[in-house]
Formats: sequence, structure tokens, C-alpha cells
Amino acid sequence: MSLVRTLGEELSGVRHIAFSPDGLMLATASNDNIIRLWRISDGALLRMFEGHSRPVTHVAFSPDGSTLASASEDKTVRLWRVSDRKRLGILWGHTEKVRSVAFSPDGHMVAASDRLGAEVFDADNGQSLVKIGSQKED
Repeated sequence: MSLVRTLGEELSGVRHIAFSPDGLMLATASNDNIIRLWRISDGALLRMFEGHSRPVTHVAFSPDGSTLASASEDKTVRLWRVSDRKRLGILWGHTEKVRSVAFSPDGHMVAASDRLGAEVFDADNGQSLVKIGSQKED
């Protein structure tokens, strides 16, 4: 195998990457607080999602690929509509930097974790459904 192309040569500090479910796009989470969406076939930058106030640590696509979730050191998870970058919601509740985020297989729940525990949210209304771990330091 040989290198076919380089995406975003100006980027530094990419923290996480995720393929869209159809394999046509790649999302990157970066230290500059921005999520970027790339088209794999030609390396084009399709969209930039801005709104986090600290580095983005993790990204995940919903199973149908219509929504992107981002976790950040700003202690939030944000949900974005992929087609037009519209922010669909902010999931609050973490007291620490959010390290990871994942959708349930049906796309109706979002789980996020920090160093103290995890929380599961309803993806449609942002309601906290389940807390795992202490959520506060002893």
C-alpha cells in the first residue's frame, strides 16, 4: 500500500477519528475545538462544526449517519445534524472533561464518559437516563 492523499495538512492535534456508517466520510476531533468532516474519495473538507470552547476529544456518528456527537474537555457533549451543521443539542451533566461518546445501535441514546463515570442520555430530548459511577471525586 502507498499513501494516496493527506487530509488537512495544517491540522495538528487530532484526538479522534470516526468513519460515517456508509464509509464515505471521516470526522476528526481536534485540539483547536473544531470537528471537521472529510469526504474520503477526494479528501475534500465538507464541513466544520464549531461551538466547543475546549479541545474535542471524541466523535461518533449515529447509526443512520445523520447525526454526529462530539465530546469535549469543556465538559459537554454536542449533537450536530451532519447535513447542515445545525447544533441539535448540548448534553450537560459531566463535571469533568468528557473523554468518549457513543450512540446506541438504534440511535435513540447517547452515552458519554469522563474519568469518574459515564452517563446515558436520550438523544432526542437530552434527558439523562442512566448514571454509571460516582460522577464526583471522593
